[in-house]
Amino acid sequence: MEMARVIVDVPSKDTDRPFDYLIPERLRPWVEVGSRVGVPFGHRTLQGFVVSLHPRPEMDYAKMKPIQEVLDFAPPLSPALIKLSEWMKERYACRQITALQSMLPTALKGKAERYITLGNPDEDNSGPEDGLFAVLPENEVGQAVLDFVKQRGEVTLEQVNRAFPNDSDQIKALLARGLLLEHQQIKDKLQKKTMKAVELAVEVAEAQEALASFPAKAQRQKEVLAYIIEMESFLPIAMKEVLSALGVTAGTVKALADKGYIRIEDMEVFRDPYKGRDFKPSEPLVLTQEQQKVYSRIVYKLDERRHSVFLLHGVTGSGKTEIYLQSIQRCLEQERQAIVLVPEISLTPQMVERFKGRFGDLVAVMHSRLSDGERYDEWRKIHEGRASVVVGARSAIFAPFDRLGLIIMDEEHETSYKQEETPKYHARDVAIRRASETGAAVILGSATPSLESYHAARSQFQEDFAPELLEMPTRALGNRLPEVTIVDMREELKEGNRSMFSRLLHEAIAIRLERGEQTVLLLNRRGYSTFVMCRSCGYVAGCPECDISLTYHQKSNNLRCHYCGYAHQAPEVCPDCGSEHIRYFGTGTQRVEEELAKLFPGIRVIRMDVDTTTEKGSHEKLLKQFRDKKADVLLGTQMVAKGLDFPDVTLVGVITADSALNLPDFRAAEKTFQLLTQVAGRAGRHQLPGEVVIQSYTPEHYSIIHASGHDYLTFVKDELKHRKALHYPPYCRLILVTLSHEQLPLLVRLAENYAADLKGRADRRGWFGSLDRFAADALDVLGPVASPIPRLKNRYRFQCMIKWRGTMDAVSLVRQVAEELQDSVRDTKLQISIDVDPQMLM
Repeated sequence: MEMARVIVDVPSKDTDRPFDYLIPERLRPWVEVGSRVGVPFGHRTLQGFVVSLHPRPEMDYAKMKPIQEVLDFAPPLSPALIKLSEWMKERYACRQITALQSMLPTALKGKAERYITLGNPDEDNSGPEDGLFAVLPENEVGQAVLDFVKQRGEVTLEQVNRAFPNDSDQIKALLARGLLLEHQQIKDKLQKKTMKAVELAVEVAEAQEALASFPAKAQRQKEVLAYIIEMESFLPIAMKEVLSALGVTAGTVKALADKGYIRIEDMEVFRDPYKGRDFKPSEPLVLTQEQQKVYSRIVYKLDERRHSVFLLHGVTGSGKTEIYLQSIQRCLEQERQAIVLVPEISLTPQMVERFKGRFGDLVAVMHSRLSDGERYDEWRKIHEGRASVVVGARSAIFAPFDRLGLIIMDEEHETSYKQEETPKYHARDVAIRRASETGAAVILGSATPSLESYHAARSQFQEDFAPELLEMPTRALGNRLPEVTIVDMREELKEGNRSMFSRLLHEAIAIRLERGEQTVLLLNRRGYSTFVMCRSCGYVAGCPECDISLTYHQKSNNLRCHYCGYAHQAPEVCPDCGSEHIRYFGTGTQRVEEELAKLFPGIRVIRMDVDTTTEKGSHEKLLKQFRDKKADVLLGTQMVAKGLDFPDVTLVGVITADSALNLPDFRAAEKTFQLLTQVAGRAGRHQLPGEVVIQSYTPEHYSIIHASGHDYLTFVKDELKHRKALHYPPYCRLILVTLSHEQLPLLVRLAENYAADLKGRADRRGWFGSLDRFAADALDVLGPVASPIPRLKNRYRFQCMIKWRGTMDAVSLVRQVAEELQDSVRDTKLQISIDVDPQMLM
């Protein structure tokens, strides 16, 4: 194969296709499908990915450019991942390079660096003896530049410019005369971490013989050599370990290396985020009859090595994790590999503990709270075959396995599996697609499956997504689900209770404190209060960049926008009318923490929200403190609602159950039901019975009523009625197109043009029309309308919602109309975002 097709790292419409490059003879053994290469593109050198190889074409290929370099010894992407990127491009209306980049750690997102070396003058390019070309080696500045480069052998252009900031003309002249040469090279953002290490350079016997001949003045060198001989079975060992153990200097060790007895080399060090941690080994548990039935079905498909998808619907505490662990064990016995996805960073510590305890060093961990270096080394651990199990957030679905046998998605209903930045993929759909290519099994586990997944499993209505339903309706330990009580906060207010805690919840917390048991409190809102308002004139503190109110944070005494990050000091008087009647409305986690301290003096509270978990390892630290009973209450946002298992938690309190019900989102009821059911499942998971108190201002809402009864099936029945009547998923698919611009009138006109063009083209194909009509292919366009948050970061936003069903290629049509609109207006300030199967409509 002498020609490679390469996707270059330029995310634009015009470059969203492979370009042909010749493979030089010297690089042919190294270039494979999935290789990362440096290629000339215009006047630049760019990173690219080889997507296919071909024989030299029967044509004039003289103008074809050659690949300049191969950036890795082994391709970072497999042919299967290259194929997956092509599918993502079509499915999610994104550029293929964007899909490819999402599969790699940040460290490998390299870019070209310009390097300078010494050259020879080019007589044909010497130029006149004045002006820019008047520089000769004898010139003082010119000579200084040449000496600078000579001493270093090769330097970046940036280093030269930094060393000689006022002499750019002289540097250009040296380049023009050929005294300096420039070339470009792709450099990664991060390199492998290394440290100095020592090892013997001679045989042990020769080194032992040499010990007797050391002069008295070289006693310290003798000690070093004796120590290295003693540590022979551990060589090479870190230089700093030798220095620390013997109290010698680096000069002593170097002197020994100069005599030829030892070598000092750079040794690679893997950045292990769990270095020094001991994980308690665990053995497989005896499965209950219910678990065994589910496990047998999964293993049957694993043994067949045929692609299959399971929806594991098990109540909280039913033992889904043990099913995961034993299924992975079977997968490893088949010499295959497994990926485990978790939705929340807060779930990762407990999952890591369980999986490392069972599978040890075979487990790699990938999530956003690792440093770039740690993520890179964990990725390499997978790529080099030293790990067979990956635990991580949604991007772990791209783990570079070549013998993938099993993918597990825990809490499959979670919206965090959908990426909100381009490429806007859903990890569930990517998992199913990837598994179908490799013959792997997929387990989607949840106590509250998404309606799309559950409906697909019940009706088998989608050819590409029809999971087999496996159910575990009872808890593994045989204990009952906790009793749930709904408190109507309107009645509390009528009876004079103005506290954020109902009398029932207040009493229940007091009882737990007396018994030495623990409580989990959920409030799905961070900060101190929701908004700040003047009671005299009605002024509400809003973000100047976004059409949204600012949230007050007591600790820093500032108002902050949770969308763009804008912040300023909280006002003492109203900026509009000067009144001192500034008040804080709504309830945030900080305020609940403060109220708990007032009502229960001495209470120990751990608060978990975005503000308290910014530091690396903070989730793990806070959860360990709670597990070690160093706190009475775990208070937090939705990150405390899922997957956590603490034996002494007997009370769960939900401060405001209906905070999400009034959002402009057709999934609001489903998300509320899921959150309440999940958090209720944290109580009474072991021997002690559990109790749940749900506070609500709309206790009659069906999602709250069914959550209080742990009644998933009745909730699904009621919710599907609403979805069917209004034509929402799972009865159709959605595409959300958002247009944004700094000028509102222009944006309105462009959005109307987009919708009209889309409707016209769909109509000409016989697609356009209401989904009420009896047609296999139907498409409806709603909008354009202002987005629920009409302005973000000083950009106005309008959106169109496309509802469609059938086999039509609606995604391609939507994308084509968007690209043609952008081409026609040629306005770089116009941005069009296409979100296929959106999870967030804000």
